[in-house]
Amino acid sequence: MFNPEFLTSDSEAISTNSLIQYLQEQSPDVLQRVARSASSDIQDIIRHNVQGLLGVLPGEHFDVKITANRDHLAGLLASAMMTGYFLRQMEQRMELEATLFPEADADPGELKL
Repeated sequence: MFNPEFLTSDSEAISTNSLIQYLQEQSPDVLQRVARSASSDIQDIIRHNVQGLLGVLPGEHFDVKITANRDHLAGLLASAMMTGYFLRQMEQRMELEATLFPEADADPGELKL
């Protein structure tokens, strides 16, 4: 789930970021609602992507600690967000194709209108 606490940083670099400023103006309820709107398929793909970026070791056998500076963590967040937006658009395209062409067994990459 989305943690709005990461928005409370006083870093000068973050204070000039218009997206962070916009997020800070939103209520926690709005942020939680948007985060929950992602399908479980999208959440699974993003989780797998982030685990792949960080490395996956089973927690029951290892005491895993990850250290990152603010810039690298911001890059990871941006990557996860962009992946989420891309996946949501592809999910919407898949749903639209299924609605427009319910009988189509053709290549999903070919959208003919």
